Amino acid sequence: MSDTKPNPTKKPTSRREFIRRSTAAVVAPAIAGSLNISRAAYAAGDDEIKVALIGCGGRGTGAASQALETTGKVKLIAMADAFGDRLEGSLKNLQNNPNYKDRIDVPNDRRFVGFDAYQKAIDAGPDLVILATPPGFRPIHFHAAVKAGKNVFMEKPVATDAPGIRLVLATAEEAKKKNLKVGVGLQRHHQLPYIETVKRLQDGVIGDLLAFRCYWNNAGVWVRPRQAGQTEMEYQMRNWYYFNWLCGDHICEQHIHNLDVCNWVRGGHPVRGNGQGGRQVRTGKDHGEIYDHHFVEFEYGDGSRMWSQCRHIPGCFSSVSEAVQGTNGWSQINRGLIQVNGKSEPIVSRGGKNPYQQEHDDLFHAVRNNIAHNEAEYGATSTMTSIFGRMLTYCGKELSWDDAINWGKSHMPAQFAWDAAPPTTPDSEGRYPIPVPGQYQPLLFDPNNQKQRQEIQKKFKPVPGGYEAIA
Repeated sequence: MSDTKPNPTKKPTSRREFIRRSTAAVVAPAIAGSLNISRAAYAAGDDEIKVALIGCGGRGTGAASQALETTGKVKLIAMADAFGDRLEGSLKNLQNNPNYKDRIDVPNDRRFVGFDAYQKAIDAGPDLVILATPPGFRPIHFHAAVKAGKNVFMEKPVATDAPGIRLVLATAEEAKKKNLKVGVGLQRHHQLPYIETVKRLQDGVIGDLLAFRCYWNNAGVWVRPRQAGQTEMEYQMRNWYYFNWLCGDHICEQHIHNLDVCNWVRGGHPVRGNGQGGRQVRTGKDHGEIYDHHFVEFEYGDGSRMWSQCRHIPGCFSSVSEAVQGTNGWSQINRGLIQVNGKSEPIVSRGGKNPYQQEHDDLFHAVRNNIAHNEAEYGATSTMTSIFGRMLTYCGKELSWDDAINWGKSHMPAQFAWDAAPPTTPDSEGRYPIPVPGQYQPLLFDPNNQKQRQEIQKKFKPVPGGYEAIA
Protein backbone atom coordinates (compact mmCIF):
# COMPACT_ATOMS: atom_id res chain seq x y z
CA MET A 1 0.00 0.00 0.00
CA SER A 2 1.02 3.56 -0.57
CA ASP A 3 2.11 5.77 2.28
CA THR A 4 0.39 8.66 0.48
CA LYS A 5 -3.26 8.15 1.38
CA PRO A 6 -6.10 10.33 0.12
CA ASN A 7 -6.36 13.52 2.13
CA PRO A 8 -9.94 14.83 2.15
CA THR A 9 -8.83 18.18 3.53
CA LYS A 10 -6.43 18.81 0.68
CA LYS A 11 -7.95 20.43 -2.39
CA PRO A 12 -7.54 18.20 -5.47
CA THR A 13 -5.29 19.49 -8.20
CA SER A 14 -7.33 20.11 -11.32
CA ARG A 15 -6.02 19.00 -14.68
CA ARG A 16 -6.05 22.64 -15.72
CA GLU A 17 -3.93 23.57 -12.71
CA PHE A 18 -1.74 20.48 -13.07
CA ILE A 19 -0.72 21.50 -16.56
CA ARG A 20 -0.98 25.19 -15.70
CA ARG A 21 1.44 26.99 -17.97
CA SER A 22 1.84 23.85 -20.12
CA THR A 23 -0.18 25.02 -23.11
CA ALA A 24 0.25 28.72 -22.47
CA ALA A 25 3.97 28.49 -21.85
CA VAL A 26 4.58 26.63 -25.09
CA VAL A 27 3.06 29.40 -27.14
CA ALA A 28 3.68 32.41 -24.90
CA PRO A 29 6.12 34.97 -26.28
CA ALA A 30 7.78 35.25 -22.89
CA ILE A 31 8.82 31.61 -23.05
CA ALA A 32 9.55 31.60 -26.74
CA GLY A 33 11.85 34.54 -26.21
CA SER A 34 13.75 33.10 -23.26
CA LEU A 35 16.34 31.31 -25.33
CA ASN A 36 19.29 31.81 -23.02
CA ILE A 37 21.09 28.51 -22.56
CA SER A 38 21.26 27.49 -18.93
CA ARG A 39 24.29 25.74 -17.48
CA ALA A 40 22.14 22.61 -17.25
CA ALA A 41 21.95 22.46 -21.02
CA TYR A 42 25.65 21.88 -21.41
CA ALA A 43 27.96 20.07 -19.01
CA ALA A 44 31.40 20.74 -20.41
CA GLY A 45 34.06 18.07 -20.54
CA ASP A 46 34.34 16.22 -17.25
CA ASP A 47 31.73 18.24 -15.33
CA GLU A 48 29.50 16.18 -13.08
CA ILE A 49 26.02 15.62 -14.51
CA LYS A 50 23.39 15.62 -11.77
CA VAL A 51 20.38 13.40 -12.46
CA ALA A 52 16.83 13.30 -11.10
CA LEU A 53 14.67 10.20 -11.56
CA ILE A 54 10.92 10.80 -11.97
CA GLY A 55 9.05 7.50 -11.95
CA CYS A 56 10.68 4.76 -9.86
CA GLY A 57 9.20 1.58 -11.29
CA GLY A 58 11.19 -1.15 -12.99
CA ARG A 59 11.92 0.79 -16.18
CA GLY A 60 12.74 3.96 -14.28
CA THR A 61 15.15 2.07 -12.02
CA GLY A 62 16.73 0.50 -15.09
CA ALA A 63 17.09 3.86 -16.82
CA ALA A 64 18.70 5.37 -13.70
CA SER A 65 21.08 2.43 -13.57
CA GLN A 66 22.07 2.96 -17.20
CA ALA A 67 22.57 6.69 -16.58
CA LEU A 68 24.88 5.86 -13.68
CA GLU A 69 26.86 3.50 -15.94
CA THR A 70 27.75 6.23 -18.44
CA THR A 71 31.30 7.51 -18.79
CA GLY A 72 32.26 10.58 -16.78
CA LYS A 73 31.11 12.07 -13.51
CA VAL A 74 27.42 11.51 -12.87
CA LYS A 75 25.35 11.53 -9.69
CA LEU A 76 21.73 10.70 -8.87
CA ILE A 77 20.61 13.52 -6.59
CA ALA A 78 16.80 13.35 -6.49
CA MET A 79 13.95 10.87 -6.94
CA ALA A 80 10.20 11.28 -7.35
CA ASP A 81 7.23 8.94 -7.57
CA ALA A 82 3.54 8.98 -6.81
CA PHE A 83 4.14 6.18 -4.29
CA GLY A 84 6.66 6.23 -1.47
CA ASP A 85 7.15 2.45 -1.42
CA ARG A 86 8.10 2.46 -5.11
CA LEU A 87 10.64 5.20 -4.54
CA GLU A 88 12.27 3.52 -1.54
CA GLY A 89 12.38 0.15 -3.32
CA SER A 90 14.05 1.71 -6.35
CA LEU A 91 16.61 3.56 -4.26
CA LYS A 92 17.48 0.41 -2.32
CA ASN A 93 17.87 -1.51 -5.55
CA LEU A 94 20.28 1.08 -6.93
CA GLN A 95 22.23 1.37 -3.68
CA ASN A 96 22.78 -2.40 -3.62
CA ASN A 97 24.94 -2.13 -6.74
CA PRO A 98 28.57 -1.59 -5.63
CA ASN A 99 29.36 0.15 -8.93
CA TYR A 100 27.21 3.11 -7.86
CA LYS A 101 28.61 3.57 -4.35
CA ASP A 102 29.83 7.11 -5.01
CA ARG A 103 27.20 8.02 -7.60
CA ILE A 104 24.06 8.19 -5.45
CA ASP A 105 23.26 11.04 -3.09
CA VAL A 106 19.51 11.11 -2.46
CA PRO A 107 18.86 12.19 1.14
CA ASN A 108 15.35 12.25 2.60
CA ASP A 109 14.79 15.86 1.62
CA ARG A 110 15.35 15.01 -2.04
CA ARG A 111 12.88 12.11 -2.11
CA PHE A 112 9.55 13.42 -3.32
CA VAL A 113 6.20 11.63 -3.23
CA GLY A 114 2.80 12.47 -4.72
CA PHE A 115 1.30 13.97 -7.85
CA ASP A 116 3.45 17.11 -7.57
CA ALA A 117 6.67 15.21 -6.83
CA TYR A 118 7.91 15.64 -10.41
CA GLN A 119 8.13 19.42 -10.09
CA LYS A 120 9.99 19.19 -6.78
CA ALA A 121 12.54 16.85 -8.33
CA ILE A 122 13.00 19.18 -11.30
CA ASP A 123 13.51 22.07 -8.88
CA ALA A 124 16.11 20.11 -6.84
CA GLY A 125 18.95 21.15 -9.16
CA PRO A 126 19.52 18.33 -11.67
CA ASP A 127 21.15 18.86 -15.04
CA LEU A 128 19.17 15.98 -16.57
CA VAL A 129 15.88 14.35 -15.63
CA ILE A 130 14.72 10.82 -16.41
CA LEU A 131 10.97 10.62 -17.05
CA ALA A 132 9.70 7.09 -16.50
CA THR A 133 6.26 7.40 -14.93
CA PRO A 134 3.23 5.84 -16.65
CA PRO A 135 3.21 7.54 -20.06
CA GLY A 136 0.01 9.56 -19.59
CA PHE A 137 2.04 11.97 -17.45
CA ARG A 138 4.88 12.28 -19.95
CA PRO A 139 3.72 15.45 -21.81
CA ILE A 140 3.19 17.35 -18.56
CA HIS A 141 6.52 16.27 -17.08
CA PHE A 142 8.45 16.84 -20.31
CA HIS A 143 7.10 20.34 -20.63
CA ALA A 144 7.95 21.16 -17.00
CA ALA A 145 11.51 19.87 -17.43
CA VAL A 146 12.15 21.84 -20.62
CA LYS A 147 10.61 24.97 -19.14
CA ALA A 148 13.11 24.63 -16.29
CA GLY A 149 16.02 24.21 -18.73
CA LYS A 150 16.76 20.53 -18.08
CA ASN A 151 18.10 17.90 -20.44
CA VAL A 152 15.73 14.94 -20.64
CA PHE A 153 15.61 11.22 -21.11
CA MET A 154 12.00 10.07 -21.41
CA GLU A 155 10.69 6.58 -21.81
CA LYS A 156 8.35 5.63 -24.62
CA PRO A 157 5.51 6.12 -25.34
CA VAL A 158 5.61 9.86 -24.82
CA ALA A 159 1.83 10.39 -24.51
CA THR A 160 -1.48 8.51 -24.52
CA ASP A 161 -3.67 10.90 -26.51
CA ALA A 162 -3.51 13.41 -29.36
CA PRO A 163 -3.47 16.58 -27.19
CA GLY A 164 -0.52 15.10 -25.32
CA ILE A 165 1.32 14.51 -28.60
CA ARG A 166 0.78 18.11 -29.65
CA LEU A 167 2.20 19.31 -26.33
CA VAL A 168 5.25 17.05 -26.73
CA LEU A 169 5.89 18.33 -30.27
CA ALA A 170 5.62 21.96 -29.18
CA THR A 171 7.88 21.30 -26.19
CA ALA A 172 10.41 19.59 -28.46
CA GLU A 173 10.72 22.81 -30.43
CA GLU A 174 11.35 24.74 -27.21
CA ALA A 175 14.02 22.22 -26.23
CA LYS A 176 15.82 22.84 -29.53
CA LYS A 177 15.71 26.59 -28.99
CA LYS A 178 17.19 26.17 -25.52
CA ASN A 179 19.89 23.78 -26.78
CA LEU A 180 18.61 21.01 -24.51
CA LYS A 181 19.35 17.37 -25.27
CA VAL A 182 16.42 14.94 -25.38
CA GLY A 183 16.57 11.15 -25.55
CA VAL A 184 13.58 8.85 -26.01
CA GLY A 185 13.47 5.17 -25.04
CA LEU A 186 13.11 3.76 -28.56
CA GLN A 187 16.41 1.96 -28.19
CA ARG A 188 16.43 0.26 -31.59
CA HIS A 189 17.70 3.58 -32.99
CA HIS A 190 20.88 2.90 -30.97
CA GLN A 191 21.17 -0.82 -31.81
CA LEU A 192 23.89 -1.50 -34.36
CA PRO A 193 22.15 -4.28 -36.38
CA TYR A 194 19.03 -2.13 -36.74
CA ILE A 195 21.06 0.94 -37.70
CA GLU A 196 22.93 -0.94 -40.43
CA THR A 197 19.84 -2.75 -41.76
CA VAL A 198 17.75 0.41 -41.95
CA LYS A 199 20.54 2.27 -43.75
CA ARG A 200 20.82 -0.45 -46.40
CA LEU A 201 17.06 -0.49 -46.93
CA GLN A 202 16.94 3.30 -47.24
CA ASP A 203 19.84 3.12 -49.69
CA GLY A 204 17.64 0.96 -51.96
CA VAL A 205 19.12 -2.53 -51.52
CA ILE A 206 15.69 -4.15 -52.09
CA GLY A 207 14.37 -1.46 -54.44
CA ASP A 208 11.22 0.56 -53.81
CA LEU A 209 9.53 -0.27 -50.51
CA LEU A 210 6.01 -1.62 -51.05
CA ALA A 211 4.70 -3.17 -47.85
CA PHE A 212 5.61 -3.52 -44.17
CA ARG A 213 4.58 -6.11 -41.60
CA CYS A 214 5.16 -5.77 -37.87
CA TYR A 215 4.18 -7.86 -34.83
CA TRP A 216 4.18 -7.66 -31.06
CA ASN A 217 2.36 -10.87 -30.23
CA ASN A 218 2.89 -12.53 -26.85
CA ALA A 219 1.10 -13.73 -23.72
CA GLY A 220 0.74 -10.37 -21.99
CA VAL A 221 2.15 -8.71 -18.89
CA TRP A 222 1.55 -8.36 -15.14
CA VAL A 223 -1.72 -7.60 -13.40
CA ARG A 224 -1.89 -5.86 -10.01
CA PRO A 225 -5.14 -6.76 -8.26
CA ARG A 226 -7.14 -4.24 -6.26
CA GLN A 227 -6.15 -4.02 -2.58
CA ALA A 228 -8.38 -3.21 0.38
CA GLY A 229 -8.50 0.49 1.19
CA GLN A 230 -7.38 1.75 -2.23
CA THR A 231 -9.24 4.61 -3.81
CA GLU A 232 -10.15 4.17 -7.47
CA MET A 233 -7.36 6.58 -8.44
CA GLU A 234 -4.74 4.67 -6.48
CA TYR A 235 -5.92 1.33 -7.87
CA GLN A 236 -5.66 2.58 -11.45
CA MET A 237 -2.26 4.14 -10.79
CA ARG A 238 -1.00 0.84 -9.36
CA ASN A 239 -2.56 -1.23 -12.17
CA TRP A 240 -1.74 1.43 -14.76
CA TYR A 241 -1.18 -0.85 -17.75
CA TYR A 242 -4.92 -1.43 -18.15
CA PHE A 243 -6.21 2.15 -18.36
CA ASN A 244 -5.89 4.30 -21.44
CA TRP A 245 -5.18 7.62 -19.73
CA LEU A 246 -2.13 6.03 -18.11
CA CYS A 247 -0.93 3.45 -20.66
CA GLY A 248 -2.65 3.99 -24.00
CA ASP A 249 -3.28 0.22 -24.42
CA HIS A 250 -0.55 -2.29 -25.25
CA ILE A 251 -0.50 -1.13 -28.87
CA CYS A 252 1.12 2.03 -27.46
CA GLU A 253 3.10 0.64 -24.57
CA GLN A 254 4.84 -2.20 -26.46
CA HIS A 255 3.93 -2.32 -30.15
CA ILE A 256 5.26 1.23 -30.54
CA HIS A 257 8.73 -0.29 -30.99
CA ASN A 258 7.72 -2.18 -34.15
CA LEU A 259 5.66 0.69 -35.56
CA ASP A 260 8.61 2.99 -34.91
CA VAL A 261 10.95 0.76 -36.92
CA CYS A 262 8.61 0.74 -39.93
CA ASN A 263 8.24 4.54 -39.77
CA TRP A 264 12.03 4.81 -39.51
CA VAL A 265 12.59 2.71 -42.63
CA ARG A 266 9.78 4.47 -44.52
CA GLY A 267 10.98 7.91 -43.44
CA GLY A 268 7.56 9.15 -42.34
CA HIS A 269 4.27 8.32 -40.67
CA PRO A 270 1.01 6.84 -42.03
CA VAL A 271 -1.61 9.20 -43.43
CA ARG A 272 -4.70 7.02 -42.98
CA GLY A 273 -5.75 3.62 -41.76
CA ASN A 274 -8.40 1.20 -40.58
CA GLY A 275 -8.35 -1.55 -38.01
CA GLN A 276 -10.11 -4.05 -35.81
CA GLY A 277 -9.59 -5.53 -32.38
CA GLY A 278 -11.24 -6.52 -29.13
CA ARG A 279 -11.17 -8.39 -25.81
CA GLN A 280 -11.53 -12.15 -26.02
CA VAL A 281 -9.34 -13.75 -23.35
CA ARG A 282 -7.98 -11.11 -20.99
CA THR A 283 -11.40 -9.92 -19.87
CA GLY A 284 -11.10 -9.85 -16.08
CA LYS A 285 -11.98 -6.88 -13.90
CA ASP A 286 -8.29 -6.17 -13.35
CA HIS A 287 -7.78 -6.02 -17.13
CA GLY A 288 -9.43 -2.61 -17.04
CA GLU A 289 -10.57 -1.16 -20.35
CA ILE A 290 -7.95 -2.18 -22.89
CA TYR A 291 -8.14 -4.73 -25.73
CA ASP A 292 -6.17 -7.98 -25.86
CA HIS A 293 -5.67 -7.89 -29.66
CA HIS A 294 -5.35 -5.26 -32.41
CA PHE A 295 -4.92 -5.52 -36.19
CA VAL A 296 -4.35 -2.35 -38.23
CA GLU A 297 -3.76 -1.56 -41.90
CA PHE A 298 -1.88 1.72 -42.19
CA GLU A 299 -1.29 3.59 -45.46
CA TYR A 300 1.70 5.87 -46.04
CA GLY A 301 1.64 8.94 -48.24
CA ASP A 302 3.26 7.12 -51.17
CA GLY A 303 0.62 4.39 -51.13
CA SER A 304 2.74 1.74 -49.42
CA ARG A 305 1.05 -0.21 -46.61
CA MET A 306 1.96 -1.39 -43.13
CA TRP A 307 0.10 -4.34 -41.60
CA SER A 308 0.32 -4.31 -37.84
CA GLN A 309 -0.54 -7.01 -35.28
CA CYS A 310 -0.30 -6.97 -31.50
CA ARG A 311 -1.83 -9.52 -29.17
CA HIS A 312 -1.77 -10.31 -25.45
CA ILE A 313 -3.22 -13.82 -25.35
CA PRO A 314 -1.44 -16.87 -23.84
CA GLY A 315 -0.95 -20.00 -25.92
CA CYS A 316 -0.86 -18.27 -29.32
CA PHE A 317 1.73 -17.55 -32.01
CA SER A 318 4.32 -15.20 -30.50
CA SER A 319 6.53 -12.84 -32.46
CA VAL A 320 8.13 -9.46 -31.93
CA SER A 321 9.41 -8.52 -35.36
CA GLU A 322 9.40 -6.23 -38.41
CA ALA A 323 9.65 -7.03 -42.11
CA VAL A 324 9.47 -5.14 -45.42
CA GLN A 325 8.86 -6.18 -49.05
CA GLY A 326 10.50 -4.25 -51.87
CA THR A 327 10.39 -4.43 -55.67
CA ASN A 328 13.64 -6.42 -55.74
CA GLY A 329 13.56 -8.35 -52.48
CA TRP A 330 12.58 -8.41 -48.82
CA SER A 331 14.06 -7.98 -45.35
CA GLN A 332 13.29 -9.27 -41.88
CA ILE A 333 14.53 -6.14 -40.24
CA ASN A 334 14.77 -7.35 -36.66
CA ARG A 335 17.11 -10.19 -37.71
CA GLY A 336 19.19 -8.18 -40.15
CA LEU A 337 18.18 -10.54 -42.99
CA ILE A 338 18.03 -9.18 -46.53
CA GLN A 339 17.26 -11.10 -49.73
CA VAL A 340 17.65 -9.54 -53.17
CA ASN A 341 16.35 -11.24 -56.33
CA GLY A 342 16.14 -14.57 -54.54
CA LYS A 343 19.66 -14.43 -53.10
CA SER A 344 20.51 -13.72 -49.48
CA GLU A 345 22.72 -10.77 -48.70
CA PRO A 346 25.31 -11.03 -45.90
CA ILE A 347 23.68 -10.64 -42.48
CA VAL A 348 24.52 -7.32 -40.90
CA SER A 349 26.84 -7.25 -37.90
CA ARG A 350 25.66 -8.57 -34.55
CA GLY A 351 28.00 -6.37 -32.55
CA GLY A 352 27.40 -3.27 -30.53
CA LYS A 353 26.58 -2.48 -26.94
CA ASN A 354 23.30 -3.26 -25.23
CA PRO A 355 21.00 -0.68 -26.85
CA TYR A 356 19.41 0.28 -23.51
CA GLN A 357 22.86 1.32 -22.34
CA GLN A 358 23.91 2.77 -25.70
CA GLU A 359 20.98 5.21 -25.81
CA HIS A 360 22.10 6.69 -22.48
CA ASP A 361 25.74 6.72 -23.53
CA ASP A 362 24.79 8.67 -26.65
CA LEU A 363 22.63 11.14 -24.73
CA PHE A 364 25.21 11.83 -22.02
CA HIS A 365 27.93 12.16 -24.66
CA ALA A 366 25.80 14.78 -26.41
CA VAL A 367 25.30 16.68 -23.15
CA ARG A 368 29.01 16.63 -22.32
CA ASN A 369 30.11 17.68 -25.80
CA ASN A 370 27.26 20.04 -26.72
CA ILE A 371 26.16 17.90 -29.67
CA ALA A 372 22.67 18.36 -31.10
CA HIS A 373 20.49 15.51 -29.81
CA ASN A 374 16.70 15.70 -29.85
CA GLU A 375 14.70 12.51 -30.34
CA ALA A 376 11.39 13.95 -29.14
CA GLU A 377 9.91 14.52 -32.59
CA TYR A 378 10.26 10.98 -33.90
CA GLY A 379 9.33 9.71 -30.43
CA ALA A 380 6.11 11.71 -30.66
CA THR A 381 5.44 10.61 -34.25
CA SER A 382 5.84 6.92 -33.45
CA THR A 383 3.74 7.32 -30.30
CA MET A 384 1.03 9.01 -32.36
CA THR A 385 1.16 6.12 -34.83
CA SER A 386 0.38 3.82 -31.90
CA ILE A 387 -2.41 6.09 -30.63
CA PHE A 388 -3.77 6.31 -34.19
CA GLY A 389 -3.83 2.51 -34.35
CA ARG A 390 -5.77 2.31 -31.08
CA MET A 391 -8.27 4.86 -32.33
CA LEU A 392 -8.78 2.80 -35.50
CA THR A 393 -9.34 -0.51 -33.72
CA TYR A 394 -11.64 1.01 -31.12
CA CYS A 395 -13.90 2.78 -33.63
CA GLY A 396 -13.75 0.30 -36.54
CA LYS A 397 -13.76 3.13 -39.08
CA GLU A 398 -11.25 4.60 -41.51
CA LEU A 399 -9.63 7.78 -40.20
CA SER A 400 -7.00 10.21 -41.45
CA TRP A 401 -3.83 11.05 -39.55
CA ASP A 402 -4.61 14.78 -39.65
CA ASP A 403 -8.01 14.30 -38.03
CA ALA A 404 -6.56 11.94 -35.44
CA ILE A 405 -3.71 14.19 -34.29
CA ASN A 406 -5.70 17.43 -34.38
CA TRP A 407 -9.09 16.30 -33.12
CA GLY A 408 -8.45 13.17 -31.08
CA LYS A 409 -9.95 13.39 -27.60
CA SER A 410 -8.07 13.85 -24.34
CA HIS A 411 -7.97 10.84 -22.01
CA MET A 412 -6.59 12.66 -18.96
CA PRO A 413 -8.50 13.17 -15.68
CA ALA A 414 -10.16 16.44 -14.76
CA GLN A 415 -8.33 16.39 -11.39
CA PHE A 416 -5.23 14.75 -9.95
CA ALA A 417 -5.77 13.62 -6.36
CA TRP A 418 -6.08 10.28 -4.61
CA ASP A 419 -9.79 10.81 -4.03
CA ALA A 420 -10.50 12.28 -7.48
CA ALA A 421 -12.34 10.32 -10.17
CA PRO A 422 -10.28 8.88 -13.06
CA PRO A 423 -11.67 9.28 -16.61
CA THR A 424 -13.35 5.85 -16.49
CA THR A 425 -14.80 4.24 -13.37
CA PRO A 426 -16.24 0.76 -12.75
CA ASP A 427 -19.91 -0.18 -12.61
CA SER A 428 -21.56 -1.79 -9.60
CA GLU A 429 -19.94 -5.13 -10.51
CA GLY A 430 -16.46 -3.63 -10.81
CA ARG A 431 -16.26 -3.69 -14.60
CA TYR A 432 -15.19 -0.86 -16.86
CA PRO A 433 -16.82 0.40 -20.08
CA ILE A 434 -15.12 -1.17 -23.10
CA PRO A 435 -14.87 0.62 -26.48
CA VAL A 436 -17.28 -0.91 -28.98
CA PRO A 437 -16.38 -0.68 -32.71
CA GLY A 438 -19.07 1.09 -34.69
CA GLN A 439 -20.10 3.04 -31.60
CA TYR A 440 -16.86 4.40 -30.11
CA GLN A 441 -16.17 8.02 -31.11
CA PRO A 442 -12.41 8.77 -31.07
CA LEU A 443 -12.69 12.35 -32.38
CA LEU A 444 -14.45 15.44 -31.13
CA PHE A 445 -16.75 15.04 -34.13
CA ASP A 446 -18.15 12.21 -36.23
CA PRO A 447 -15.69 11.97 -39.16
CA ASN A 448 -18.60 11.21 -41.50
CA ASN A 449 -20.62 14.21 -40.36
CA GLN A 450 -19.25 17.21 -42.25
CA LYS A 451 -21.74 19.62 -40.69
CA GLN A 452 -20.67 18.62 -37.18
CA ARG A 453 -17.01 18.93 -38.15
CA GLN A 454 -17.57 22.44 -39.50
CA GLU A 455 -19.48 23.54 -36.40
CA ILE A 456 -16.73 22.33 -34.05
CA GLN A 457 -13.99 23.88 -36.16
CA LYS A 458 -15.85 27.21 -36.01
CA LYS A 459 -15.85 27.10 -32.22
CA PHE A 460 -12.52 25.46 -31.35
CA LYS A 461 -9.02 25.03 -32.65
CA PRO A 462 -6.40 22.50 -31.47
CA VAL A 463 -3.53 23.97 -29.45
CA PRO A 464 -0.67 22.12 -27.73
CA GLY A 465 -2.12 20.14 -24.85
CA GLY A 466 -5.80 20.79 -25.62
CA TYR A 467 -8.29 22.96 -27.49
CA GLU A 468 -8.91 26.69 -27.50
CA ALA A 469 -12.20 28.49 -28.06
CA ILE A 470 -12.26 30.76 -31.10
CA ALA A 471 -13.38 34.25 -30.15
